[in-house]
Amino acid sequence: MGLDARISWLITFQAQKLADSPSDPPTGYDIESYAWDIPEALIAQNPTDKRDNSRLMRVSRAQGDIDHRHFSDLPSLLRSGDLLVLNDTRVFRARVPAKKIPGGASVEIFFLSPTGDPNVWNALVRPGRRLPPGASVELPDGRIIDIVDRLDDSTRLVRIPRDISSQELFENYGQIPLPPYIKSSAEDDERYQTVYSDRLKNRSVAAPTAGLHFTQNLLDELKCNGIDHEFITLDVGIGTFRPIKTRDIRDHVMHSEKCAIEPRAADRINSARADGRRIVAVGTTVARTLESFAEDSGYLRSGERTTDIFISPGYRFKVPDALITNFHLPRSTLLLLVSAFAGYELMMSAYAEAVDKEYRFFSFGDVMLIE
Repeated sequence: MGLDARISWLITFQAQKLADSPSDPPTGYDIESYAWDIPEALIAQNPTDKRDNSRLMRVSRAQGDIDHRHFSDLPSLLRSGDLLVLNDTRVFRARVPAKKIPGGASVEIFFLSPTGDPNVWNALVRPGRRLPPGASVELPDGRIIDIVDRLDDSTRLVRIPRDISSQELFENYGQIPLPPYIKSSAEDDERYQTVYSDRLKNRSVAAPTAGLHFTQNLLDELKCNGIDHEFITLDVGIGTFRPIKTRDIRDHVMHSEKCAIEPRAADRINSARADGRRIVAVGTTVARTLESFAEDSGYLRSGERTTDIFISPGYRFKVPDALITNFHLPRSTLLLLVSAFAGYELMMSAYAEAVDKEYRFFSFGDVMLIE
């Protein structure tokens, strides 16, 4: 990015920070305080050649310092005794192309989550105007998917044939749902999965992207340095793509996602905290899950639940001491969460510096360590 473009971006950024009138919500609640245009050239279309070659911005909350490293440096940046918490969910082949009946026009069913009936799913359909309730689409093998109903949030209920399981449907015809801002990725599907994803947990429509930077060798090196890891699960939903549309963030209705913490994981995390060791959340999905299961004291309970926790500046975290996270979309709930963890001013400064230093943004982009 040229100097003029960087200066223009920073001027716009500062103007947005300072703009405030009596009729507006306070800056802390105004979504425009988290809004700017990311230069298109900085939106990563492909990951780095090796997972841990991504750049890493280290942000110190205590000192307000920012320095620049690579993800492969992580073993020297963390402390012996730290416990990494990772999300082991896996992305399923949620996008299913089909043909409209009649006419044969190309359409797409984006499966989101099952209902109580294993053959009826909540889904997005594209283009929606061609697929009202009562419409049907045809798969390449001639099987029919019916559009059953339209829900208030513009999603649909769709019914798949009873002679094929949803797992068979996705494996035979589905495609990995890369985020809409990735237009031209040439990578295979496994680069949009973490190396530790659990193949029995094919339930997410987006990857927990902070984990994409890890290799098995790096996890082994961390463990040799006294930095162990534990797994929890949050099944990432479509809400992760959606910007906040209300001007006052307090009016935002948070999407819900299923999450789980096994008793062994809860015990190990509680023991680490009791010993004074740091909990390092790998990604916003892990941070949300930990906070959803934590008591006010920070004690973590195990179990399964659906969470709609909405974390924004002013929230007091109970469990994580450090956070590894990618650079997020403007106006997103993820950006609000990291701003709550690091502090608004420090996080906005970090994002401005990321643009100035030409970090790569979003799912296939670079990463920060906030501690």
